[in-house]
Amino acid sequence: MRYQPTGILSIRSFMILILGFITININLGFLGTPSSLQTLSLDGHLSFEENHHAARDFGNRYKFLPLAVLHPKSVSDIATTIKHVWQMGPGSELTVAARGHGHSLQGQAQAHQGVVINMESFSRQESQMQVHTGRNPYVDVYGGELWINILHETLKYGLAPKSWTDYLHLTVGGTLSNAGISGQAFRHGPQISNVHQLEVVTGKGEVLNCSEKQNADLFHGVLGGLGQFGIITRARISLEPAPKMVKWIRVLYSDFSTFTSDQEHLISAENTFDYIEGFVIINRTGLLNNWRSSFNPQDPVQASQFKSDGRTLFCLELAKHFNPDKIDKTNKEIEKLLSQLGYISSTLFLSEVPYVEFLDRVHVSEVKLRSKGLWEVPHPWLNLLIPRSKIHDFSKEVFGNILSNTSNGPILIYPVHKSKWDNRTSAVLPEEDVFYLVAFLTSAVPSSTGTDGLEHILTQNKRILDFCEAAQLGVKQYLPHYTTLTEWRAHFGPRWEVFMQRKTAYDPLAILAPGQKIFQKAISIL
Repeated sequence: MRYQPTGILSIRSFMILILGFITININLGFLGTPSSLQTLSLDGHLSFEENHHAARDFGNRYKFLPLAVLHPKSVSDIATTIKHVWQMGPGSELTVAARGHGHSLQGQAQAHQGVVINMESFSRQESQMQVHTGRNPYVDVYGGELWINILHETLKYGLAPKSWTDYLHLTVGGTLSNAGISGQAFRHGPQISNVHQLEVVTGKGEVLNCSEKQNADLFHGVLGGLGQFGIITRARISLEPAPKMVKWIRVLYSDFSTFTSDQEHLISAENTFDYIEGFVIINRTGLLNNWRSSFNPQDPVQASQFKSDGRTLFCLELAKHFNPDKIDKTNKEIEKLLSQLGYISSTLFLSEVPYVEFLDRVHVSEVKLRSKGLWEVPHPWLNLLIPRSKIHDFSKEVFGNILSNTSNGPILIYPVHKSKWDNRTSAVLPEEDVFYLVAFLTSAVPSSTGTDGLEHILTQNKRILDFCEAAQLGVKQYLPHYTTLTEWRAHFGPRWEVFMQRKTAYDPLAILAPGQKIFQKAISIL
């Protein structure tokens, strides 16, 4: 559907959304108190005390306490609550945010003095996940379901979703509101490219089913829409036959050009790996020795002599799916693929693990970090999508200058095809056909004033962003965070008008997802 701006729509959008950025402090009387919410007839319940958990997230940098937390037991609870806030009109400051597993980075799932919906509150019942087998298998799931639970349930039928995130303890609604990217995206696209249908509660409290054939504008708008147009309460996810095992491979490069050339070759090859990612490794002592806990070196002697200290290296991480009865065929395919690559021969490490163990690999690190008290620390992550033609300029400045001595967490880097993304969704991408995800997954040491402290990392992030802007690299943020209307307009570029018009259509009072800081609810003075 192509939008044709009209004068009336533009004026309405301007009045409701643009003026909403002006904060108006007025006495709202009973409309902002718990009393009006307490009258709602719900299957679940609203809590008005001890809600500090809803004012925290993985980023550990922003804490906005809500007025109430909704613990729904039905989609009707969500619709009833949002409709109530909608009917209160612009005289109320109440906003609503959906909170999944709390993995937001900058308070995006928080609602200061608003209502936070605990999307994980639905009781855990297998019947809520319905797996449909056949020629085009799929699974129907609740929006607050974790991807790890979907994996375990679909594997009972020998099936699994096609596209993943690196960390599976995230909710369906959360990842689909962004994109959902991992090493399978070069082949299958992001998770938002593998959805057949959604059930959505809009900012008016309407419960709507949507797909490419029904309410298509809402369907495409919600996917990658940062929670601005509706809350995803159910999703139909595409499935494929699941393998039993994975060959997991890591190799190192010292030359960035060879590294990226090999990555781009692999994502375009007809017969290739099933998962392709990469890492930047800066000045890491004993790197290959650390790998031995999970991988086996093909040449132990040469591997033991390899020195990673004081060097910037690039790791290519690969995976090939297989079933035990096809192991010989898989090994030959891997050998042929690796023979085409220019990695440092002494750094070839391999492992053979169950499919579930590979997909849930990050959770192992989470358990270790939690045991050491290092999980609930500030995470000033920065995720960028960089055009292929600019990746070498980016690497030279960022890895060769800004981050030349150390990094404070993993740095992911891998290319994907734009053709695997649906340009009708709300996701914002660089202009080129191939672009790279570069993710700085940093952790800050609380109270530190050194290079591992929050202020130092935030300064580095700003230097990276300032360079991208000054060099006009055409970079787009993934999991974007901006605080001004000007910045958001620049982020969306020519897509801003459609985004704003969708907001006007589905959440005209700007009730939903206030933590994204795109639109502020307009308050009228009565």
